[in-house]
Amino acid sequence: MSNAIDIKVPDIGDFSDVPVIEIFVKVGDTVKAEDPLVSLESDKATMDVPAPLSGVVQAITIKLGDKVSEGSVILSLATGDAPAATAAAAPAAPAAAPTAAPVRDAASTGSAIDEAAFALAYAGPAVRKLARELGVDLGKLEGSGEHGRIVRADVESFAKGGGAAAAPAAGKTAAAPAGGGVGGIDLLPWPKVDFAKFGPTERKELSRIKRISAANLHRNWVVIPHVTTHDEADITDLEPFRVQMNKELEKSGVKISMLPFMMKAAVATLKKFPEFNASLDGDALVLKNYWHIGFAADTPNGLMVPVIRDVDKKTVPDIAKEMGELAKLARDGKLKPDQMSGGTFTISSLGGIGGIYFTPIINAPEVAIMGVCRSYWKQHSADGKSYTSRLTLPLSLSWDHRVIDGAAAARFNVHFANVLADLRRVLF
Repeated sequence: MSNAIDIKVPDIGDFSDVPVIEIFVKVGDTVKAEDPLVSLESDKATMDVPAPLSGVVQAITIKLGDKVSEGSVILSLATGDAPAATAAAAPAAPAAAPTAAPVRDAASTGSAIDEAAFALAYAGPAVRKLARELGVDLGKLEGSGEHGRIVRADVESFAKGGGAAAAPAAGKTAAAPAGGGVGGIDLLPWPKVDFAKFGPTERKELSRIKRISAANLHRNWVVIPHVTTHDEADITDLEPFRVQMNKELEKSGVKISMLPFMMKAAVATLKKFPEFNASLDGDALVLKNYWHIGFAADTPNGLMVPVIRDVDKKTVPDIAKEMGELAKLARDGKLKPDQMSGGTFTISSLGGIGGIYFTPIINAPEVAIMGVCRSYWKQHSADGKSYTSRLTLPLSLSWDHRVIDGAAAARFNVHFANVLADLRRVLF
């Protein structure tokens, strides 16, 4: 005898009122455990809600565009295995797509997937998995979902020979800054220009993650009185140690960049200067006795900040391994909300891309962020007579002037640089 249970949104971290951007099932569909039911998109990630058990969809209680939170009922499922009248799905994660009718695959069509275009396509985890199974190159599709999002129907249509889905109707763009006033000064309206009259143009809607990230960055830049202090660290001795460690860890598959060392240096420095590991709460400063370090990850869908928790309790190889796993999840659009929350300090590294110094924007509610660029060899002299070449890492520390003053920021940078120059200092 079958029972009807309500399927609810699982724990999605600190997020609430998250929009439903795709519904994968309809009333009467038979689903298996772990089949994706709906897709949600927070301000930082896309999450699929899978079925907690097998059954038949009796009713769907939400529609596209609805906003849901943890505990919201999304549908009713009839199943003979239900132990209770309600059930929450497992934590949102990519899941297998329901079996589809036989269709063409990449081999039969003689086409190959352009991995770069596939990665840049605007689609959720379940749709990406389905596209892989059917051999469909997402880079060749025009999404029919909101803001050009590629949905399940687009992939199935293309696989069956229907070609790329019809281009979506023009969606609303991110709101342009309107005229207003700041400090008694009236701001001019954002200029409206017909760019096409000057030459060919192409319009590309921003992903939802980029639009919301832009709003967060704008808020942080306007609200927080940013100041950036630049310095440099001598990593001449650290670099060969890093190379040697990678040789020793080669068989484990773990590769250590400079960033895990910087995280350990950050914790040592944050312990010495606790006001940098804090948040403002009204007129009070909340000092945190835990050290969760975020790192900026560049992904096809926009900037994300995964968080390594309890860095003080982890080894450098442990941190490197976890960073690699989180960075891959970020690129694949599979990061869960709890993997991006709770950070106390952030490091934004441009790595080997280039640059010397920049001004990273503070990741509220944190009060500081460290930016680092590519290291370079620099001539150094202690006496102005003899010179040696030293491997130098540029540092750019942005800090909230409501909490931190220039002297403290300068001392923070000096201590951070000293720890990187000699990691034995983390023992003190």
